[in-house]
Amino acid sequence: MQTPLTHAYALEVRHVSKSFGSQRALQDVSLRVKKGETHVLLGLSGSGKSTLVRLLVGLSQPDAGEILVAGGDKPGAIGYVPQEGGLFPHLTAARNITLVAGLRGMGRGTMRKRLDELSKLMKLDPALLRRYPKELSGGQRQRVALMRAAFLEPALLVLDEPLGALDPLVRLEVQDELKMIFAKLGTSAVMVTHDIDEARFFANEVSLLKGGTVVQTGPFDVLHDAPASDFVHQFFHSRRIWTGP
Repeated sequence: MQTPLTHAYALEVRHVSKSFGSQRALQDVSLRVKKGETHVLLGLSGSGKSTLVRLLVGLSQPDAGEILVAGGDKPGAIGYVPQEGGLFPHLTAARNITLVAGLRGMGRGTMRKRLDELSKLMKLDPALLRRYPKELSGGQRQRVALMRAAFLEPALLVLDEPLGALDPLVRLEVQDELKMIFAKLGTSAVMVTHDIDEARFFANEVSLLKGGTVVQTGPFDVLHDAPASDFVHQFFHSRRIWTGP
């Protein structure tokens, strides 16, 4: 019998495993995200981060274990921001944001009100909502993607490298705004990033993955200052890990 989700948490991943043929992608992964907090997933390429994200947002199912989300029976319980935003190029920003809500029967008046609320929160000129993604800057597209993910007031946001496609100056600006938006929405979030400074900036807790397993979970400073293994120490103290060849 499934044990209910603990009230203090927006997400619990319990002993989840996933394989593709003979290749193990995740093995006995467990983590929890407290309500109102941001949990950052870190790891090298191939560590299992992308597979875990796909499981969280329902694009794939675990072979074993369970994933519990607050409000899990409610449509739109999870809002998802894929890499580079994932906006539909043939739809205006407004249509991108409201598409799922419209399909689920939300009235036009309610959608307009929600669009106005989020435009103000994101500091996005409402006139930009009539534009297509290619007519927006990188920062504007990312705000639109976040508005779409937050539109149905999900219990959990899942963001896969949400700032990865932005140039450094825009990235710093959007980073500050994104943290402010999380605070104002009071939302819980799981964020994937390859940037150690970004992880420090956003995370209440961090999970470091290696070979499909979580090697250490905790506050950023604990992993940085008290690593549980040589790998964790190297990951947090060797910039070569982040810059690549």
